[in-house]
Amino acid sequence: MVNYEVRVPTYKASAVSPSERERILARPIQDTQNIRKIVEPIIDDVKARGEKALIECAAKFEKAELKSAVMKAPFNESLMKVDPRIREDIDIAYNNIYAFHSAQLRPNISVETMRGVVCQRMSRPIERVGLYIPGGTAVLPSTALMLGVPAKVAGCPHIVISTPVRKDGTVAPEIVYIAHKLGAEQIILAGGAQAVAAMAYGLPGIPKVNKIFGPGNQFVTAAKMHVQNDYGALVAIDLPAGPSEVLVIVDESCNAESVALDLLSQAEHGLDSQIVLIAVALTDEQFDQVEAAINHHALRLSRSSIIQHAIKKSVIIRTDSTDEAFEWSNLYGPEHLVLHLKNASSYLPKINNAGSVFVGPWSPVSMGDYASGTNHTLPTYGYASSYSGVNTDSFLKYITTQELTEEGIQRLGPSVIRLAELEGLTAHADAVRVRGVKL
Repeated sequence: MVNYEVRVPTYKASAVSPSERERILARPIQDTQNIRKIVEPIIDDVKARGEKALIECAAKFEKAELKSAVMKAPFNESLMKVDPRIREDIDIAYNNIYAFHSAQLRPNISVETMRGVVCQRMSRPIERVGLYIPGGTAVLPSTALMLGVPAKVAGCPHIVISTPVRKDGTVAPEIVYIAHKLGAEQIILAGGAQAVAAMAYGLPGIPKVNKIFGPGNQFVTAAKMHVQNDYGALVAIDLPAGPSEVLVIVDESCNAESVALDLLSQAEHGLDSQIVLIAVALTDEQFDQVEAAINHHALRLSRSSIIQHAIKKSVIIRTDSTDEAFEWSNLYGPEHLVLHLKNASSYLPKINNAGSVFVGPWSPVSMGDYASGTNHTLPTYGYASSYSGVNTDSFLKYITTQELTEEGIQRLGPSVIRLAELEGLTAHADAVRVRGVKL
């Protein structure tokens, strides 16, 4: 065995007990109690002091001096000076995301459930949406596209963006350009829990939003969960999106360099990222090629220190079969699932839990992260077992209607009276009887 400087902890599936398997696949533990202790005072401060609190947070966390914590549309052209080639790339990504998300729109439905009883479902856009665009260790205009485009497709009339400023107090011009393209009304110059609080409770001249979207670190996720549970905010959230993660399944057909970079492209997101590799029936020589590639790229990449930290909390599992590999994968429920397998698309029926799947050797996660058209705001930390990623429906709400004719209530009414009386709800029963329905 070669003694590589960077090595991911490795296990043989056949030697792992069920209890050990859960331990091996456990995400890095987050001290939620201490996180809440940090987040809640920030939220309370923003609720109490509004923009003043945001300005102080910018000085404390971003080391930036702000006179105002809000930019309002129309945004000055000088703030949108983007390299023409990058602007074209943004436009290409915008169009692909728009095409995929507009295809998700569903028509209203109308069903006559029995003669004289018509039920309908109508979609309506959420009126005010808040989009959180992380900053921190990386500028993420891609997230502005992933959240803003489906909001625009859904027809949300009021879009508010919140993003941390740079040290000079400005917002990345790419994000301002996207905000302009989306028709966003304001950009709140804040990150972290303070951004979530500003959108959830509003600021002078900026009403609160109805739903908050966007990924972020453990503090952002904790803040989103907090405001969602506050009846005073009356705000929904998209999903509990936390640290980035990827699970890659490979067989002997894989290219070691591609595998390594698919893994490390997620490890470089942050210190709390996690990568999982499941190697199916690789020879020792093939496995060594993958390990060598991981070591080489982990040391040379620009965010090497972040990657090496993330790798300490990551894992490789060697299995004998693809069935075993997908059993491990479904238990983990990855945010991103990459299939470096022969006839990769044939394995899609085996997937039960995953945020987004990247099928075959020509489908790196990077494509979905930026421009293929799918959304990169996905459930993490195992929530793929119960949540979907952000999609057009995330920005819509559905209203049902029912309309009965006199014949309809006469036909259905007796059943409703008996069920209401069974539950002891006599007013429900009488509301039907008063319309002339008899048993």
